[in-house]
Amino acid sequence: MHAMPARNSDGKDALRCDVLRMPLKSTVNRDVHTRHYGLLVFLVLLAMLLGAELMAQVSKPAANTPAAPATIPVTPTATPPAMTAADMEAFFDGMVPVTLERENIAGVVVLVVKDGKVLFTKGYGYSDVAKKKPVSPEGTMFRPGSTSKLFTWTAVMQLVEQGKLDLDRDVNDYLDFRIPPMNSQPVTLRNIMTHTAGFEEVVQNLIVKDQKALTPLGDYLKKHQPERVYAAGTTPAYSNYGATLAGYIVQRVSGQPFDSYVEEHIFLPLGMTHSTFRQPLPEALKPLMSNGYTLASQPAKPYEFVEPAPAGSAAVTATDMARFMIAHLQDGQFEGVQILRPETARLMHALQFQSNPAMDGMALGFYEETRNGHRIIGHAGDLQCFHTDLHLIPDAGMGFFISQNSAGKGSIRTAVWEKFLDRYFPYELPSAAAVATARQDAQLVSGRYMSSRRAETTLIRVIGVASQLKVFANPDGTISADSLKDLAGEPIKFREIAPLIFRDVNGQDRIAFERDNSGRLLMSIDFPFMVFQKSRWFENSALQLPMIIGALAIFVLTLLLWPVAAIIRRHYGKVLDLPPAQRRLRLVVHLVCVVDLVFLLGFLVFFSVGMRKLEMLGPRFDALMRAIQIVGWLGVVGTVAAVYNVVRSWTVPDRWLWSKLADTVIGLACLAFVWFVFTWNMLHWSLRY
Repeated sequence: MHAMPARNSDGKDALRCDVLRMPLKSTVNRDVHTRHYGLLVFLVLLAMLLGAELMAQVSKPAANTPAAPATIPVTPTATPPAMTAADMEAFFDGMVPVTLERENIAGVVVLVVKDGKVLFTKGYGYSDVAKKKPVSPEGTMFRPGSTSKLFTWTAVMQLVEQGKLDLDRDVNDYLDFRIPPMNSQPVTLRNIMTHTAGFEEVVQNLIVKDQKALTPLGDYLKKHQPERVYAAGTTPAYSNYGATLAGYIVQRVSGQPFDSYVEEHIFLPLGMTHSTFRQPLPEALKPLMSNGYTLASQPAKPYEFVEPAPAGSAAVTATDMARFMIAHLQDGQFEGVQILRPETARLMHALQFQSNPAMDGMALGFYEETRNGHRIIGHAGDLQCFHTDLHLIPDAGMGFFISQNSAGKGSIRTAVWEKFLDRYFPYELPSAAAVATARQDAQLVSGRYMSSRRAETTLIRVIGVASQLKVFANPDGTISADSLKDLAGEPIKFREIAPLIFRDVNGQDRIAFERDNSGRLLMSIDFPFMVFQKSRWFENSALQLPMIIGALAIFVLTLLLWPVAAIIRRHYGKVLDLPPAQRRLRLVVHLVCVVDLVFLLGFLVFFSVGMRKLEMLGPRFDALMRAIQIVGWLGVVGTVAAVYNVVRSWTVPDRWLWSKLADTVIGLACLAFVWFVFTWNMLHWSLRY
């Protein structure tokens, strides 16, 4: 489904491991060479800790993450070429094939509608690479991912205009289970459609391995209900759960299964005979379905079964999507068929919520993405293989749809869309006066920011520490954000054009800042279904990542130096002469380092693989996750032994200073482990995430 922020992000912070504990015998009569060795290792520890911290200050930028679209008025310039099918074919033919090859993408379909007709549509590349089967706009089905939500929202609005649903009524009135209120405020359909219901992120069972693993909508919603972490109507936080809840309400109020309702009331009236939400695909449609690929050069991936179906399970052809887009561009009607009344369609497309009045906002399900002087509404969508954009320009009577069947090395949809706009809707950026406080404001907004679309109470909260966006001031008074980059992969520079509003120095993209009711800085980009909240000191990745990297490094060096120390003692003819109790304590501390290391690496590997293969994130692997957590609890309990070892080390009169310091460093690493684990809910007992 749709990922944040509306595009795929490949950059990830990684944990590195190094550092020490000095396990040699501590006596006042130790050999001088052993003393020198201990001093050397301790200095290496300090150097590695400093190095790890310095490296952590340099955020690894996310790849292939285009900047947010702009929301500024622009002035049309040169006369654009005629918007004809022939001109578009020449334009797309010159751009798309070479881009597919460069990005290792199997196939893509492009569609442009205007004034109630299909102006241009064409497939490029292959729907089946092995069979060299070409993509066809009429005969190849793509998975639009979260763009499917537009059908769900349309279904909701059909029932609203019939008086069967009320956008501002408590959704509990339509459900057979309860969504608890927050701050005495219920959730409404208007909240859900503007992504302001306040739900935290959930990822479990988004994708399942096969049709047998699919469960009924109601069962899924009851089992995976997320906590509400924001008051309704206050904070945009994109939610697949919310969209699925809306689909379930359609099902309950209409008395029809959700997929049947959409077929009868949207697909069939519009003549969308090659579109469906059903999983698996009906037999008649299976031959039309494109394969999905990670890379075109790799084997095809299995069909992705989406558990929260109303949020992203549709399969469509481009020509079918043309009918749906034209209906929305024509106040709900296509070729005499009215799927929405004109006033309902206009309400659905109208602005409903803005987190910052200077930026784009949410309509009912659609989100604004104003660019090149036009207000654009649309929706993107992402599965693991398929990636889609749909854009409507109501004032031009035009719509644009692009879908690719491969993740590829990078997405092409944004580049194609923006080049299309620049060709047919040329513009000139307005000048902006310099802001006198630009340098001070750049320093004010610098820091780490967390997406509002995140897990807050579950064990995947830890993803938030690795995905924080870093905003920093440049020497010239501009600012950059490490995940907002130009097409060359370089961080965009934003110059302040109004108080706390910044614009790309070479383009239209904007970001804006404001304070919430608590005084916390919020950053808005032009994907209005989420904001970024400035990280508080105790959850700031600039503190948390160096801390856990340092702890990991200490655990690794402690274990590496354990046999090394034995070899050195043997070389110098020394014996580890310790009382039995101290020898046992020393062994326990080493085992605690092993346990902590196994837990952190096990957790990291589990979710690293799981985020690439979402079908892993389900009950099938709960036992493995629980085993990893049990290891973590052993590490937490073992910290008591590590701290006791520190106290005992400093109370032994003849204990060598370097050994005391090494014991202390290990104890601090164990405490850092405990702080990190509990800050990020990694041992949360519930396996619902």
